Formats: sequence, structure tokens, C-alpha cells
Amino acid sequence: MTAESGVDVEEQAGSAREVAADASADGTIVSEVSIASASASETRHQQPRGTNGRFVRSPGPPEDPDADLPADRFLDREISWLQFNERVLQLAADPHVPLLERARFLAIFAQNLDEFFMVRVAGLKRRIATGIAVRSASGLEPREVLEQISGVAHELMALHARVYAEHVRPALEEEGVTIVRWDELSDEERDRLGTVFSDRLFPVLTPLAVDPAHPFPYISGLSLNLAVILVNPKTGKEHFARVKVPPMLPRLLRVEPGPDESPLADMFDTRFVPLEDVISAHLDQLFPGMDVREHFTFRVTRNEDLEVEEDDAENLLTALERELTRRRFGPPVRLEVEEAMDDHVMDLIVRELGVASSEVYRLPAPLDLRGLNAIADLERSELHYEPFVARTNPDLAPTESAKARDIFASIRKQDVLLQHPYDSFSTSVQALLEQAAADPNVLAIKQTLYRTSGDSPIIDALIDAAEAGKQVLAVVEIKARFDEENNISWARKLEHAGVHVVYGIVGLKTHAKLCLVIRQEAEGMRRYCHVGTGNYNPKTARLYEDLGLLTDDQQVGEDLGRLFNQLSGIAPRSKFKRLLVAPRSVRSGLLAQIHREIEHEKAEPGSGLIAWKVNSIVDEQVIDALYRASMAGVRVRLWVRGICALRPGVEGLSETVEVHSVLGRFLEHSRVFWFGGGGEPVAYIGSADMMHRNLDRRVEALVQITEERHLDDLRSLLERGASQEYAHWWLGGDGRWTRSHLDDEGEPLPDLQTALVAMHAKRRRKARRR
Repeated sequence: MTAESGVDVEEQAGSAREVAADASADGTIVSEVSIASASASETRHQQPRGTNGRFVRSPGPPEDPDADLPADRFLDREISWLQFNERVLQLAADPHVPLLERARFLAIFAQNLDEFFMVRVAGLKRRIATGIAVRSASGLEPREVLEQISGVAHELMALHARVYAEHVRPALEEEGVTIVRWDELSDEERDRLGTVFSDRLFPVLTPLAVDPAHPFPYISGLSLNLAVILVNPKTGKEHFARVKVPPMLPRLLRVEPGPDESPLADMFDTRFVPLEDVISAHLDQLFPGMDVREHFTFRVTRNEDLEVEEDDAENLLTALERELTRRRFGPPVRLEVEEAMDDHVMDLIVRELGVASSEVYRLPAPLDLRGLNAIADLERSELHYEPFVARTNPDLAPTESAKARDIFASIRKQDVLLQHPYDSFSTSVQALLEQAAADPNVLAIKQTLYRTSGDSPIIDALIDAAEAGKQVLAVVEIKARFDEENNISWARKLEHAGVHVVYGIVGLKTHAKLCLVIRQEAEGMRRYCHVGTGNYNPKTARLYEDLGLLTDDQQVGEDLGRLFNQLSGIAPRSKFKRLLVAPRSVRSGLLAQIHREIEHEKAEPGSGLIAWKVNSIVDEQVIDALYRASMAGVRVRLWVRGICALRPGVEGLSETVEVHSVLGRFLEHSRVFWFGGGGEPVAYIGSADMMHRNLDRRVEALVQITEERHLDDLRSLLERGASQEYAHWWLGGDGRWTRSHLDDEGEPLPDLQTALVAMHAKRRRKARRR
């Protein structure tokens, strides 16, 4: 459940943030991150209210179309993202969630927060330093935003450590999974780990001393380090040294059973020790002749966002490769230190790194709980979610079979609406590309690639197609954050195989999820299309919830042909029939649909309905349009996984707006835009979130869904997402998220994703009977 990130409120004047966390009798942590949109400066920016609680409209200049809307109508996006990560943490604290999945959620929280600091916090600091930062839509000055982030992050990181230490770790121990410290090991276990140190650790460790001849070493981003205080026994002089914990080795070392123990012991009593504990216990071997007085762990987070000039598109690949080498030298934005660290040691590190006191986070060891993924990967089925196997969509194959189906024939028969991971990616999208690569009647394949997996069958299929003589175009987004190096590698590999590789349009990221297969058939050329909401990544397709449309519709085929020509060539005035394409028509197209819904509501009160499912909603124009729809009486149902800057349920502004969030075993990733249409619904699916970057700085595509049965499927999905019957979070107008996961008797509410697993299984059984 990463923020694609990633991933992503306010309360009273003067309180930058409140995070209240209490353990209830059943061990569930009740936690709230709340912060007023203007925080300490709210009284300065808040719109006045009348005695009835309604907003008092300020007249404003007549040329301002939003002058009658309250100034404090937007929640802060950075705080909203932190609230999203807090919801992840609540899952880690929930005893009703399978235990190893709780460990996974702790690791996800840690990774999400790392990326938030590397990108969002670093970017904000950079804009402040260069003088280009401006007041946020929530009314906060840039430094106020940083102060609020610091307050919330300190609270959440402390809570994260508590959930691990007080809830997850003890629960793991009860199940025979133990994370032990060095002093908890037996002498025999220490001897065995001493051998591991000598054979595997000692050769790769590089102790770095700090003295007049050795300046303070560079500390790479996200590396775990040991700060070591040494004393020369002859002179009594104190020295400082740093030892980097090797990132290529497991974060947690498994304590293997001894030769006299039963081989089955390891299955029921699994023990791990942090890697830094093993290194710390053998520091005397790294510094012979010196006395090791103290040692503490610390970790630095650096600015790792990229800035690449794109004036010359031909040099983009080389420029990005060059920028990647600079990434690890970005300025620090966070310093995590072991809470037991002496002040004089911390002062030295703070001084040498140049971090502010507000950027220092004192936490109980062990630091860097991303390593809990190793625990979450243990093969203990009783401690995981129920096993789930994706099945082939019945429109592609009514019955499961080892024999490959003719996917082209299936698409000719009917459009196919896919929902991953419930519908198998490998037997749908992947199968389309593999069959296209092998089919002699296929003349060309055009494909966008934003993120894909390491040993990707998608890449292999494109290479096979090119080597078979087909025309293959791959639009590779090499600026996909944190996947730049991976995508550069694939771009080079594809080029060497004869694939036409382009990097999209200068100044825009290509985020659209598109595939076009052109096939020669008896009646002429036919275009087979896939438009989706998720990346062409077989691995994440098993973890991310996404939608996709397979179709041979002529209009969609023509639209994709025009869009790919625009991406690979020069076609700035392309027009589309069933697609909305950013940056030109996604925002304007959705705003037009919102306006139509207002007109429907005016014509027939009670008929207006807007129901969206998105990852984030931040764009002010879109939010203001939704406010106006609500003020006109239109019902607005928003299903938001991450960031939401809209205030729902505010009298006189958003009384008809509801915002829900669903988190679970799968990362809710699809985007759906539904409009009631006065009884004739209009629906789109696609790659775009309601954020400035998606609407203004990316190539995004939404495709209209037209088949009645597919509209019914989307209606059912959105109704389930807005239902009170399933566990969810809901957002209040004050910016607080409240979790609703227990019924009146204190029993867990049904899980939406589990219900969808059952629904899709039932659909397959019906298809087999037909």
C-alpha cells in the first residue's frame, strides 16, 4: 500500500496537530490526526460564520468566480497525506487484522513516510530556500506547513514505534516469531552469529574515523549507521567513528537452530536479530586496540526528488542518468536517532549534517522498521489473509483451462471490463500482449510503460514482437519517481531489441495506461485496445486494485491511434471521441459533466449524482465545482484512498458530500468517475487523479464506459464503497477521519475487499453454469 506515490487536516487555532492515541481494552489503537486548515493562523484566514453556523459569503470582486466560497474551504494536502499514512498505522494496530499483515502495514508505513520526506518535505524546503514557495490553498504559509508536518510526523513516528513495541512485537512472540536483541541471545546463538559476522559481515564493513585527517563522512540517504565513540587506552583521547550497516544484507538476521535442536523447531520458533546488533557486538574487531565506549544507531533521509531540464528531449535519458548520480547527495531533511543516544554525540551529528532540531526524531531502537517485511514474508498461512488466487475473467474464458484462449476472439465478441486483482492480469492484459507478439497477423503493438516489474513478461512480449518483425512502439516514462533506474534499464534493453522507444512529450510525464494492437483480419485492419487505471506490472497487479477495458471499439481504436501519434510524433491538435486526455481535456471534460449534473438537479430535484473513486483529490477547480454541485443539491459520493483537500458535510457548502476511504490487503488504485446523467449515466475509468500534476503536467487518459452491464458493475462497486455496511473511514468537515470498523456489538464489520473476492468467485460459478 505504497504512495504512488503514495502516498497521504486540521483543527484549532494554535494547535499544529493533535495525534491522540490510546489503547482500548481489545488492543485497538484509536488514533486521530487533526489539524485546522489554517492551524495557528486560522483566525487570520478563516471565513466568518453566522450564528447558524453557515458561512457568511464575502462579496469579493465580481470577476472572481469563487468569491462567494469560504476562504478556508480546502484542507491541507500534506497533512491529509499524513492522515492517510495514519490509517495504515491503524490497520497495523488492529488485532482483527492477521498478525503478519500487521507487520507488513508497519513496514508500509515506514516506507511511505520515507518517500514523503524525500519528495514532499524536500520539495517544500527547496521551494522555501529558492524563494518560490507560496501560500497553500489551505491558507498556510510554507513555513507553517513545515511546522505542521514536523509536529504530525513526530507524533506519528512515535506512535509507529509504540505500535511495534507494545502491540505487534508481543503478539508475534506469542506466535513463536521473536525479534531479539543481542543480550537476549544464548551463548551458543552468539557463537553462531559470530561466525556469520566473520564470514559475511566483517569483509564488507568499512569503519570510518573522524579526526583532522579524516573529515566527517558522507551519510547516504536511508542508510542505517552506527555512531561509535572510541577511547584510546594509552592517551585517553576520545574519537568518533561511523560504521554503515550494509544495505545489501538482510535487515533482520535469522537465528538458525543449533545442530542439537529439532529441524522442526525453526518452523514454530522463528527468531531474528537486527543486523546492527550483530555488528555492534563485534566492534572491537573493527577497531582493534581501541576501547568501544558507546555506540548508537542513526539514519538520515535526504532530498531524492529529481530536477531534469527537458529542453532537448534527445538528451533526456542521459540527463536523467546524470541526475540519478546526484540524487544520493541531496541535502538532509530528517535525522532519526536512537533515543538512548547521548546529547554530545547527537550534537556532533546534527552539526556535521546541518539539520535543524525540528528535523531530529528520537525513537526507540530498532530504527528502520521497513525490515519487518522479512517477518511479513514468513510462510505462516494462519497468520496471513486467507489465500486468494486471481481467476480469468469469465468474458475471456467461462471456465478455467490450461489451454490458452483466443483473446482476440473474446474481445471481438464483447468488450471486457477487468478488475484486478480479482480478475487475473496474466490471463488478460499479459495474455493479449503475448498472443499479439506470437500472432503473425499482428502488424504493430503500441504500449505505454510507467512502472513495470524486474523480470517483466510485458517487456519480454514487446521484445519478442520486435524480433518477429512487428512494428513496436514503447512510450517509456523514465521519470517515474523511484523507478527511474529500472525504467532506463528497460528502455536500453528495448532499444537494443529493435523496439521504437520514445519518452513522450517534453515537459509532461506519460502516466496514461494504454495498449494498442493492430491486427490484419479478413475484413481489414482491426484495433484491439486496453485502457487501464494501473501499471503494466504483473507483480503489483496481484496487490493493487485496478480497472481496465479491453475493446475493439472503432472509436476507442481511433482515439488511441491519435494519442500514440501525439506521443511519438507531432500531433498537437488531436481530437478524441471516447477519451478524455490530460492536460487538455480531463479537467475541462469532468467540469463539464459536473455542470450537466447541476442542470439535471435543477430540472429534477433529487436526480443529481456524482460518485467518484480516486486516490487523491486536491485540484481546487475540481473541488470548487463539487462544492457548487453540492450547493445545488447534487449528491456527491467520494471514495478517496489517500489525500482529500475537500471538506465534506459543511452546512451551506458541502452538505450533500460524503467522503469515504477503504484500506486493506489490496491497495485501492482504480479511478472511476460516475455521473447520474438524469437517468442516463456517464462513467469514465482511467489513470488520472484529481491533482495538479495529473491534470496539468501529465499525459493521462480516461475512457468512457458505454456497455450497460459494465455500467451496472461500476454502479455496484461505487455503491459498495459508499456503504456503511463495510469497514471504512469517513471524513468530517473539520478534517478529522473517523474509522468505522465495528458493529453495535463490537464485532468487526465485513471487509469490502473480502466481499469482492466472494462476488467475483460467484460470478465465475454462474459463468460456468451458463
